[in-house]
Amino acid sequence: MAASEGDWPEVGLQDDEPHAPGRVSRLNWLRAGVLGANDGIVSVAGIVVGVAGATSAKGPIFTAGLAGLVAGAVSMALGEYVSVSSQRDSDLAAQAQEKHELETDPDGELAELAAIYEAKGMSAATARTAAQELTAHDVLAAHVDAELNLDPDDIASPWQAAAASALSFTLGALLPLIAILLPPRGLRVPVTVVAVLIALGAAGASSARIGGGSVRRAVLRIVVGGAAGLAFTYAVGRLFGTAIG
Repeated sequence: MAASEGDWPEVGLQDDEPHAPGRVSRLNWLRAGVLGANDGIVSVAGIVVGVAGATSAKGPIFTAGLAGLVAGAVSMALGEYVSVSSQRDSDLAAQAQEKHELETDPDGELAELAAIYEAKGMSAATARTAAQELTAHDVLAAHVDAELNLDPDDIASPWQAAAASALSFTLGALLPLIAILLPPRGLRVPVTVVAVLIALGAAGASSARIGGGSVRRAVLRIVVGGAAGLAFTYAVGRLFGTAIG
């Protein structure tokens, strides 16, 4: 027996559903935060372990690590600001162009919107009706979403992106910097390596869960890569530190 309209349960778009409004944006921000922290861990760990390979004195290790933290955070912030600013300018320009086209040729734009929906599988009549209803609701949002795959109310802020990138890098970088300064001289490098590899494993697992990938593969890849990188920087520090000294 066919269910009547009243028999169907109300289905609302929940925050944890894949297509909830803003979910993609939040996932992108979270992924960027994890990657920024990962960069901070790897970059500063490589610096302090490399310097520790050349000298056991705390002063040079701390100075090099702090310089790497500051330089890395500034670099990440500037890079993210420029990148997001360029994308924002491009999105706003595309929206302005679409708005101009809607003002100068509304009928042509309506036909174009209907054609987009028809190409996605709707019948011509249904596509035309959908285009008309969405146009009546919010004409710019309808066209920007269908033609440009953009949300007019979800344009990223370059300042927020820069601040988030710098913060995540700094938080990640603090781990190896603290880890190498707190233990006794003979345990600095081993403790730092262990702490860094654990943190990288956690970052890899988080990144895999966010992206829906294999946690085991991601953790293995990043831990092996991190261990190889630390071994290389330590060897470079030992080699050149001894040679120059």
